[in-house]
Amino acid sequence: MQEHTPMRLTTQRQIILEELLKVTSHPTANEVYDMVRKRLPRIGLGTVYRNLELMAETGMILKLEVGGTQKRFDATIQPHYHVRCMECGKVDDIDIAVQQDINETAAQACHYQIIGHHIEFTGICSNCTQSDKTASIN
Repeated sequence: MQEHTPMRLTTQRQIILEELLKVTSHPTANEVYDMVRKRLPRIGLGTVYRNLELMAETGMILKLEVGGTQKRFDATIQPHYHVRCMECGKVDDIDIAVQQDINETAAQACHYQIIGHHIEFTGICSNCTQSDKTASIN
């Protein structure tokens, strides 16, 4: 777990956080920028990127670096798992208990002090499954 360093919640950061809290889509920085720009038309993409990185470093939000895709951001900071669609790249939360015993098992199997783990499930989302069925009919 990362240390939670106090960070001043500027208006920009407040709006970024509010916009992230509105969605469960784990948006990319560009998608966050598009959301925030509706409320702060003059904000720059670089400013959004820098604030997202700072907010992630201080533990205010999560930065997801999921397999081979752009970084995504999540306002839910409690430990939880994600699933990524292998076709469209969509990322969702999975509502299952976090397996704490895996940390002890890993610690016993290596010479590391285990701090935590990230598990990403992969699959095909219902939208892509429907698209595949529709495409095979046509």
